[in-house]
Amino acid sequence: MVNIRDLDPSASPLDYYGSELRRLREAAGLKQGQLGDIVFCTASLIGQVETARKVPTRDFSERMDAALGTGGTFSRLVGLVLRSQLPHWFQAYAEMEARAAYISSFQAQLVYGLLQTPEYARAVLQAGWADKLDEAVAARVERQRILNRQRPPLVWVVLDEAVLHRPFGGRDAMRNQLLHLLSFRDRREVRIQVLPFGVGQHPATVGSFTVLRFEGDPDIVYAESYGSAHVTANPETARDCAHRYDHLQAAALSVEDSAALIARVREERYGDQPGSDGRVVA
Repeated sequence: MVNIRDLDPSASPLDYYGSELRRLREAAGLKQGQLGDIVFCTASLIGQVETARKVPTRDFSERMDAALGTGGTFSRLVGLVLRSQLPHWFQAYAEMEARAAYISSFQAQLVYGLLQTPEYARAVLQAGWADKLDEAVAARVERQRILNRQRPPLVWVVLDEAVLHRPFGGRDAMRNQLLHLLSFRDRREVRIQVLPFGVGQHPATVGSFTVLRFEGDPDIVYAESYGSAHVTANPETARDCAHRYDHLQAAALSVEDSAALIARVREERYGDQPGSDGRVVA
């Protein structure tokens, strides 16, 4: 068992968070159980966070701020903690994604991470053999906060139609995921198009990729492979991928027709199904 007194606050964002929680709890004259009673959690959970054995959630952090009167200390720290739980090779991209003014992504296999529901994300991460599944899901959901900031990036996603038909997490998870995609119809900052099966050859047969555009900095191209990522600011590569993306957008269904297709697949493939007795079951 980790001894909290041996924690090095400079070792990681998680260690710093744990040491600060212990320091501020003791400064308030509270034992772990007393603080747990105030915020409706167990003393064990608080102890695990203080010893850096448990990653705090945003909800936990907000409750700690309210209970200890920190002025938002833990709500600010938790973003760094959750980002540190992303795979090492992905962290640099997540930082760039959070600074981007424009995000253009083509996805051949999965819903883009910024648009995933927690249930869908859990199934995707589990299929990819992610370690610390709860923490990985929380980190992915944390990335999505950029869509709700005062000046969110403009996000345009082209999904291969196969993404809609490939079930991750079961019928309920897919039904909710497609409904979540439809919820962006009225969001000016997010546009979703579907590249239908009827489109044969297209310029992204190599696979998924994302182009990040910044105000004042060079464009970045991102593509994943097993356990690593390829990130480049090479101008020729950026121009090539931007050109390919333009062709994908032109070949894809319109935003309105894409929403209609998503709704139809949701109903026909993941909607209520009649059971053997004729009754409708989910």
